[in-house]
Amino acid sequence: MSEQTGAGEKLLYLMLGALVGAAAALLLAPKSGEETRKILISKAREGADNISSQGKIVAEKTTEYLDRGKEAFQQQRNSLNAAIEAGKKAYREEKEKA
Repeated sequence: MSEQTGAGEKLLYLMLGALVGAAAALLLAPKSGEETRKILISKAREGADNISSQGKIVAEKTTEYLDRGKEAFQQQRNSLNAAIEAGKKAYREEKEKA
């Protein structure tokens, strides 16, 4: 859970940093409005691409963890079923002796 929270926090900080950077660029830029808009559009696209790629990575990791969890659950289920069957067999054997 902490890895997911950390990824969410990183994404939030990325977005806040992009917003602060854009505001600072508008206030301090010595370039014309058209040049500044082009730069901002370019940076916004870069940010969107970065967010998209990070989202894909998070989705892949989530799928991986889910698959691991399913596999572990299935192994535990199989072990429990084997133990139950062994107990039934032992019970039947003891019952036949009596």
